[in-house]
Amino acid sequence: MASANVLVLVLVFLFDLVAFGLAVAAEQRRSTASVVSDSEKNYSYCVYDSDISTGYGVGALLFLLLSQVLIMVYSRCFCCGRVLKPGGSRACALILFLFCWLTFIIAEACLLAGSVRNAYHTKYRTLFVNDPPSCETVRKGVFGAGAAFVFFTAILSEFYYISFSKARDAAGETSYAGATIGMSNYS
Repeated sequence: MASANVLVLVLVFLFDLVAFGLAVAAEQRRSTASVVSDSEKNYSYCVYDSDISTGYGVGALLFLLLSQVLIMVYSRCFCCGRVLKPGGSRACALILFLFCWLTFIIAEACLLAGSVRNAYHTKYRTLFVNDPPSCETVRKGVFGAGAAFVFFTAILSEFYYISFSKARDAAGETSYAGATIGMSNYS
């Protein structure tokens, strides 16, 4: 496995595992609403149950963000640092880097949208009991989609870091400095 830092891989795995667990818990504990009439039956309003899934969603978002930051700091975000030797490991690392960021952005968007939507509660009332208010809640599957993309991000980021480490080690074995232009005088 080249010289990929095992501690980094374990920490990233644990952060991703916690993020996945929180996203699944958020999906399971989404808030639900029911229409209730007042005691005199003059108006109807929405009553929401527990709002814990918002916290779970935000927690999953933060753990995934921490995981991504950790991988990018240790790999120097692929674009900083010394030049990597061209080859299969570098090409694989580049492709994994791009897909890792794509799945990360989708996962964060799902978790953020689900958390914001779950925290929103309608406050209005209707004057007619026969015309109940719209008790809006987060759609089923928003946090589930976030959990799925957390899983994809976890896999891709682990493989990205391993491929990056292989490419970095290959560049260190040779004295490859990349394409340069000589700046000598022609006297």
